[in-house]
Amino acid sequence: MSAFTMRYRTVDLGNVQMFYREAGSPVAPTVLLLHGFPTSSHMYRNLMPQLADRYRVLAPDLPGFGSTRAPLDGTYAYTFANLHLAIEAFVDALALDRFALMVFDYGAPVGFRLAAAHPRRIAAIITQNGNAYEEGLREDTIRPMRAYWERPSAENREALRPFLTIEATRMQYTHGVPVDKLELVSPDAIAHDQAILDRAPDAQLDLFGDYKSNLALYPHWQAYLRTQRPPVLAVWGKGDPFFGPEGARAFRKDVPDAEVHLFDTGHFALETDGPAIAALIRSFLRSASFEA
Repeated sequence: MSAFTMRYRTVDLGNVQMFYREAGSPVAPTVLLLHGFPTSSHMYRNLMPQLADRYRVLAPDLPGFGSTRAPLDGTYAYTFANLHLAIEAFVDALALDRFALMVFDYGAPVGFRLAAAHPRRIAAIITQNGNAYEEGLREDTIRPMRAYWERPSAENREALRPFLTIEATRMQYTHGVPVDKLELVSPDAIAHDQAILDRAPDAQLDLFGDYKSNLALYPHWQAYLRTQRPPVLAVWGKGDPFFGPEGARAFRKDVPDAEVHLFDTGHFALETDGPAIAALIRSFLRSASFEA
């Protein structure tokens, strides 16, 4: 079977049926890719073939996203703690003992929970617009969320619904992207993500409300980075409306030799600068001695 063949699989984790994409040899070093809001493993569709000749690349869909199935009847709590537990169960089910971790957006709080709980499993961390510091949070964008965190009223919850519209999804793909790069943004990706949001809006609002739990854990994750010093590569779209470039530079506070690369693009940097980011990831993983 070719290393570039994409396999589409599902693993039974009890109350979660987790879908995942896999490419590369099953005996190669593993890279686990965790997506963010409002997308799924679909965001890694172009990156995976660029790594699969050397690595086993796994990209699951988090509960509430993509083709993963979890209850939507109120019996499953859509919290970041539960997303972490699902990914932890996924890692155990696939017997992943040691792997590199790539995180983006929501994938960052899930991934850093996993890394802090199992530091010996993490060989290296790649973060693409995945925050672990207060630095870089765009307060003008997240202000409605902070209002809901401070006063979780029905009114403040409803004020977050505009984040679930097609206009907001399109904004996340295009904000901060230079005009000459806009034609690199796939309209299919925007449509894919909007279908996810339309399917389970209340689950998404629950996750908005719970995002405050991630900020409370920032000091814990920073202590993990400071004490364990995993190799870190931060690749960042500097025009991101949620996570500014200060969030990338902040990793150097706890991992002084962290690699930081800023790209002239937005939140979904892989859409516009995927080949350059893939080259950086390959070079980084080689320098981190993460090889077969």
